[in-house]
Amino acid sequence: MERLLQYLDDLDDLYGVLGLVAERLREIVWLASLIAGSVVLGTAGVLIALHKPPLGLAMAMLLFVWLLYRAVTNPAAIAQKRYQAA
Repeated sequence: MERLLQYLDDLDDLYGVLGLVAERLREIVWLASLIAGSVVLGTAGVLIALHKPPLGLAMAMLLFVWLLYRAVTNPAAIAQKRYQAA
Protein backbone atom coordinates (compact mmCIF):
# COMPACT_ATOMS: atom_id res chain seq x y z
CA MET A 1 0.00 0.00 0.00
CA GLU A 2 2.82 2.35 0.84
CA ARG A 3 4.39 1.76 -2.58
CA LEU A 4 1.14 2.80 -4.23
CA LEU A 5 1.03 6.01 -2.21
CA GLN A 6 4.67 6.74 -3.12
CA TYR A 7 3.88 6.12 -6.78
CA LEU A 8 0.89 8.48 -6.64
CA ASP A 9 3.02 11.09 -4.89
CA ASP A 10 5.63 10.83 -7.65
CA LEU A 11 2.92 11.26 -10.28
CA ASP A 12 1.64 14.32 -8.44
CA ASP A 13 5.16 15.79 -8.38
CA LEU A 14 5.58 15.10 -12.09
CA TYR A 15 2.27 16.85 -12.83
CA GLY A 16 3.40 19.88 -10.80
CA VAL A 17 6.74 20.05 -12.62
CA LEU A 18 4.99 19.88 -15.99
CA GLY A 19 2.75 22.75 -14.91
CA LEU A 20 5.76 24.86 -13.94
CA VAL A 21 7.50 24.13 -17.23
CA ALA A 22 4.34 24.99 -19.18
CA GLU A 23 4.05 28.29 -17.31
CA ARG A 24 7.68 29.17 -18.08
CA LEU A 25 7.14 28.36 -21.78
CA ARG A 26 3.97 30.46 -21.82
CA GLU A 27 5.87 33.44 -20.39
CA ILE A 28 8.67 33.01 -22.94
CA VAL A 29 6.21 32.82 -25.85
CA TRP A 30 4.33 35.87 -24.53
CA LEU A 31 7.54 37.91 -24.21
CA ALA A 32 8.77 36.83 -27.65
CA SER A 33 5.46 37.79 -29.27
CA LEU A 34 5.48 41.14 -27.44
CA ILE A 35 9.02 41.90 -28.64
CA ALA A 36 8.26 40.76 -32.20
CA GLY A 37 5.09 42.87 -32.30
CA SER A 38 6.96 45.93 -31.02
CA VAL A 39 9.68 45.49 -33.64
CA VAL A 40 7.11 45.06 -36.42
CA LEU A 41 5.16 48.13 -35.31
CA GLY A 42 8.32 50.22 -35.01
CA THR A 43 9.56 49.13 -38.43
CA ALA A 44 6.15 49.76 -39.98
CA GLY A 45 6.10 53.23 -38.42
CA VAL A 46 9.51 54.09 -39.90
CA LEU A 47 8.56 52.78 -43.34
CA ILE A 48 5.25 54.67 -43.30
CA ALA A 49 7.05 57.82 -42.13
CA LEU A 50 9.47 57.57 -45.05
CA HIS A 51 6.63 57.13 -47.52
CA LYS A 52 3.96 59.44 -46.05
CA PRO A 53 5.17 61.61 -43.13
CA PRO A 54 1.71 62.55 -41.72
CA LEU A 55 0.77 58.87 -41.42
CA GLY A 56 4.12 58.18 -39.76
CA LEU A 57 3.45 60.95 -37.23
CA ALA A 58 0.00 59.52 -36.55
CA MET A 59 1.45 56.06 -35.99
CA ALA A 60 4.13 57.44 -33.69
CA MET A 61 1.47 59.24 -31.65
CA LEU A 62 -0.62 56.06 -31.39
CA LEU A 63 2.40 54.10 -30.19
CA PHE A 64 3.23 56.84 -27.69
CA VAL A 65 -0.31 56.85 -26.30
CA TRP A 66 -0.28 53.03 -26.08
CA LEU A 67 3.02 53.03 -24.18
CA LEU A 68 1.84 55.83 -21.89
CA TYR A 69 -1.38 53.93 -21.14
CA ARG A 70 0.59 50.78 -20.31
CA ALA A 71 2.92 52.73 -18.04
CA VAL A 72 0.03 54.34 -16.16
CA THR A 73 -2.09 51.21 -15.77
CA ASN A 74 0.73 48.77 -14.96
CA PRO A 75 -0.24 47.15 -11.64
CA ALA A 76 3.37 46.42 -10.66
CA ALA A 77 4.40 50.06 -11.11
CA ILE A 78 1.35 51.28 -9.16
CA ALA A 79 2.11 48.88 -6.30
CA GLN A 80 5.75 49.97 -6.28
CA LYS A 81 4.74 53.65 -6.05
CA ARG A 82 2.43 52.85 -3.12
CA TYR A 83 5.23 50.95 -1.41
CA GLN A 84 7.70 53.81 -1.87
CA ALA A 85 5.19 56.38 -0.62
CA ALA A 86 4.58 54.46 2.62
